[in-house]
Amino acid sequence: MKYLFFFIGFICITSTMAQVRELRRADSGNRNMNRNVEDAQSVKETKERPPIDQYKIITSKNDTIIADTSLTIQKVYKYNYLRKDDFELLPFHNIGQTYNSLGYSFDKVHLRPQFGAQARRFYYLEAEDINYFYVPTPYTDLYFKTTFEQGQNLDASFTSNFTKRFNFYIAYKGLRSLGKYRHSATSNGHFRIGVAYSTKNDRYYLKTHFTSQDFTVEENGGLTSTARQQFVNGDSEFDNRPSLDVQFQDAENKFVGRRFYVDHFYKLRKGNDSTQNGQIKLKHQLFFKDKTFRYTQTQASDLFGSALETQNLNTEVQFQDVTNTLGLSYQINPLGVFGFNVSHSNYNYGYQSVFVGDQGVVPNRLKGDILVAGGSYSGEIGAFKLQGDVQYNFSGDFDGNYIKTQADYQFSKDLKATARLNINSHAPNYNKLLHQSDYKNYNWFNDFDNVKTQYLQAEINSEKFGKLDASITQIQDYAYFGFIDNPDTNAVADSLVRPFQSDTDVRYLKLKFEKTLRYGKFSLANTIMYQNVLDGEDVFRVPDFVTRQSLFYTDRWFKKALFLQTGFNFKYFTGYNANAYDPVLSEFVVQNFEELDDFFTVDFFFNMKVRQARIYLKYENLTTLFETNTSFSAPYYPYRDAVIRFGLVWNFFL
Repeated sequence: MKYLFFFIGFICITSTMAQVRELRRADSGNRNMNRNVEDAQSVKETKERPPIDQYKIITSKNDTIIADTSLTIQKVYKYNYLRKDDFELLPFHNIGQTYNSLGYSFDKVHLRPQFGAQARRFYYLEAEDINYFYVPTPYTDLYFKTTFEQGQNLDASFTSNFTKRFNFYIAYKGLRSLGKYRHSATSNGHFRIGVAYSTKNDRYYLKTHFTSQDFTVEENGGLTSTARQQFVNGDSEFDNRPSLDVQFQDAENKFVGRRFYVDHFYKLRKGNDSTQNGQIKLKHQLFFKDKTFRYTQTQASDLFGSALETQNLNTEVQFQDVTNTLGLSYQINPLGVFGFNVSHSNYNYGYQSVFVGDQGVVPNRLKGDILVAGGSYSGEIGAFKLQGDVQYNFSGDFDGNYIKTQADYQFSKDLKATARLNINSHAPNYNKLLHQSDYKNYNWFNDFDNVKTQYLQAEINSEKFGKLDASITQIQDYAYFGFIDNPDTNAVADSLVRPFQSDTDVRYLKLKFEKTLRYGKFSLANTIMYQNVLDGEDVFRVPDFVTRQSLFYTDRWFKKALFLQTGFNFKYFTGYNANAYDPVLSEFVVQNFEELDDFFTVDFFFNMKVRQARIYLKYENLTTLFETNTSFSAPYYPYRDAVIRFGLVWNFFL
């Protein structure tokens, strides 16, 4: 780790010197060439920082976002380990464990199975989560927040343009948290490094990055039945949470993911300089993914049934995927941009040996090649902005296809409407098709049908009236994890988990509304979500209502040098049968034996902004000061107690 920070420091110093030289060269025409070094440095020190709108963040979809150092309620919602709004998520008691889902979105499409271990997907950074930059001077983003008991959470990134057309980016996010309960420590790391480059003639563009991510979670299986009752009863002697018994204290799972990504294109024909009419691009994209998931346990637990080994259990699955995509696009005005692509994927998922059991042979590997062809379109017809993407697997062991469309309409400067339609068919995740374990019940090889999803979404966004998001999803052959025999509330140890495929369709309606009301220096931010599982409620569970209200006060103090934001955040959702958590699979499981009661929390926050630094102080779940915490994030996994946490987000413009 120390070598990583030495390397980051060396890059920061080198890039800073490079941009100082760029600034000096820009000013050289107005200076006396005989001026000494001290004079040059004094000019540099007095030179004003470029306007903040020149510091640009470029997403994977080439959308440009201006660096923002403001302190808003949306920034408060994103001040967490994910650095995303977690309104639809219910966190476990320790940071970096996982989240239960209060709502679902099916806007993403796939052509082939995903890796599995989906309890880790919440904080795994996908390729679309990696940003690129253009900055006139070196730019640093520093995030810090305290955790539970021993540990810290830090996310630091640095970016700099060596030249106007060459940007370099490096970042690391680390987490270590002991947790309040026995054997629940987490240790996570995210390393990212990336480059964006374009040539002077504007013909060649390159975006590339490398990520290495590892998540280590100590697993305890949740509270025992006795400890669960002690927790619910609120016995004061168990306010010291380590005194509560857990199922075991010798298990751990670890997820490691590495990715190398290249996205570049060359303009075979530049087209008209002003409208790009007639422009032809030759595109190439490379994905290399390497993922590993390992579950280890010193002593076998009866919680998961009988085991092949009674000691030193160790199961590891590996996955590699290499995908190359070659594409060609042609812009015809006023129709838009038409694209065509072909891609080849080589995948290899599996274990080191074949398993032979009472139910037959479970192979150790799924590997092969997939060939894909597709097309895309983007353009404007009248006031409509249209996008479309079609892909189809025409060769390989896994069938898959999708149609993805989007239409935007700007009614006025304040009112915009968006509609999306996704139709997708793909195989279930790999760990539903093939899985091996030292626990006998966790060995299977399934020939499931493709999961077929139709997703229709409409969104209306207005600063004056608020934001309304409505979607309806229909899923055929829905694949999920469930219990073979539903255990009673005192016999979770008898539970046995297997993958299933539903023979009934799932239909899911979701309505979400957001609006902030302001009166003077007071504001009330509202987020309300209504959900209804019209069909398939036996295998797909969500609460009917989820709400969040934030009442807060803002002001400027000390001659407007400090911006203050303070208030209360209230969150509530109706009771429902939340999914259970399985540590062997690192997956969530549909269950019928326990319902999470109506749930609400109240947090107090006191935040400040001084120049580019935002300082956060939060008293989480202060309701437990007045009543005993009896809430759960999943069956047998308690929700967080009251805690005071603080930290900051600080941007540096060198």
